[in-house]
Amino acid sequence: MTAYARLGVRPIINAKGPATRLSGGPIAPPVLAAMAEAAAACVDMAELQAAASRQIATVTGAEAGLVTSGAAAGLLLATAAAVTGLDPGRMARLPHTRGMRNQVLVARSQRNFYDHAVRTAGVRLVEVGLPDRFAGAGVRDAEAWEFEDALGPDTAAILHVAGPDAQPALPELVAVARAAGIPVIVDAAAQLPPAANLRRFIDEGADLVAFSGGKALGGPQASGILAGRRDLIMAAALQMLDLDVWLEQFRPDPAFIDLTRLKGLPPHGIGRPCKVGKEQIVGLLTALDLFLAEDDDARTARWTGLLEELQGRLGGIPGLTVSLVPGSVPLLRLQLVEREAWPVVMALETGSPSLRLDAERHRSGCLFINPICLQPAELAPLADRLREVLA
Repeated sequence: MTAYARLGVRPIINAKGPATRLSGGPIAPPVLAAMAEAAAACVDMAELQAAASRQIATVTGAEAGLVTSGAAAGLLLATAAAVTGLDPGRMARLPHTRGMRNQVLVARSQRNFYDHAVRTAGVRLVEVGLPDRFAGAGVRDAEAWEFEDALGPDTAAILHVAGPDAQPALPELVAVARAAGIPVIVDAAAQLPPAANLRRFIDEGADLVAFSGGKALGGPQASGILAGRRDLIMAAALQMLDLDVWLEQFRPDPAFIDLTRLKGLPPHGIGRPCKVGKEQIVGLLTALDLFLAEDDDARTARWTGLLEELQGRLGGIPGLTVSLVPGSVPLLRLQLVEREAWPVVMALETGSPSLRLDAERHRSGCLFINPICLQPAELAPLADRLREVLA
């Protein structure tokens, strides 16, 4: 029996993509092997994170990096670093931010459920601009001058949620932040691929960038990358690491954590619940190497091939139009004709095998298949299940 069978948990066919609620995606054998090897020995976690910092810095062009327990953890740690700097007294007081800079500016159109991670550090999000373009009332969104107007003595940072339609552009926000002497934090959780995005946000001036490790990167689900300025990464690491140790015993690489810049060692920080294990660190770094070893075009072609095969298997189903949507992550669009999509979604989820699709646009009768988590052996049962439900 498999581990899931022993627990009475049924595996699913994940055609939605690497969503956390669906346990992310399958992990490649080399990543699994590296994680198993890491699990078999003990290491000093500060030393391991220092090694990870060097590799992340090389890949991203940042001064330093940190492996986190996910992109949300990266946002929490980034915010905490922006608020406290290298002051251990301030680290000890979070999430109580009285007397500290405790506001983070964000475009109103970029507010989302995940920014709770930012607020967890004890800050208040200050919304900037009116997203007329999303309200259907106009074409404008937040602009750089509005961020400049919103700055105040309590502004700790600017949060930018990266995406193809994000406004204002990151370089415009960086110019405002530089003039005010505050950092810009970029939420780039789902911005891979393309691989060039690993460097893009740092090149555009971001001070800290958070990526998910468990999505297209192919790392463990509970992993992520925080890359950026050395002093801010140092502050983030100090608020996550286990510091239940005498100062004389804590001897990190000075390039990672420079103890001469501290007036004392802080207690466990607000990021302590976000600890990441040695297995996740090694697995993430291995997945990062594999991700960079595969060309973007080759990766897209591999995913496109899966979808084209599936498209062929779905031909001739009455009331269903299937089309390929190109992109760095291609999708398969399932357009239902003269029937509601939601009953189909629920029938697919509750049946056997349980099939999960991207139902974000179900109200328009449109469902999508994302190839990132699909295995070749799953294409036949996936097509059979769709035929059964739509018959």
